[in-house]
Amino acid sequence: MTERKPPGVPFESWVEKEIRDAQGRGDFDRLPGAGKPLPDDTTYDELWWVKRKMAREGLSVLPPSLALRKEAEDALAAAYAAPSEHTVRKIIADINTKILDMMLKPPPGPPLGLKRYDVEEVVREWHERRGLRGTRTAGGQGRG
Repeated sequence: MTERKPPGVPFESWVEKEIRDAQGRGDFDRLPGAGKPLPDDTTYDELWWVKRKMAREGLSVLPPSLALRKEAEDALAAAYAAPSEHTVRKIIADINTKILDMMLKPPPGPPLGLKRYDVEEVVREWHERRGLRGTRTAGGQGRG
């Protein structure tokens, strides 16, 4: 591509010539979305590029309370899938610490709407899901 427009050539003609030359070289043949219709967005969003980049990279931005709700759900699922009672207790203790911290220092955004998990209840459910009823040992450590 010519770096500068030659003097005396109208700008529009020069740009169109550069585009034709690039098409002739095949510079546009393998672009993403080639041959596909443009998205049908009739409303303009000035942050469209930010949203598209976040979607492409699998990112999302949630208020802290909603992010913690999701983290709490994931922690509970991880606890139920944990290989040992000790791991269950650690996962629940860690998420309970985060929940308590947010309860004491509420962030901006929607209310948290969570309470701390009852560790013994989660451990009991973990045992039931594994068919290990009544296998707890002294000190809260069980088979697993």
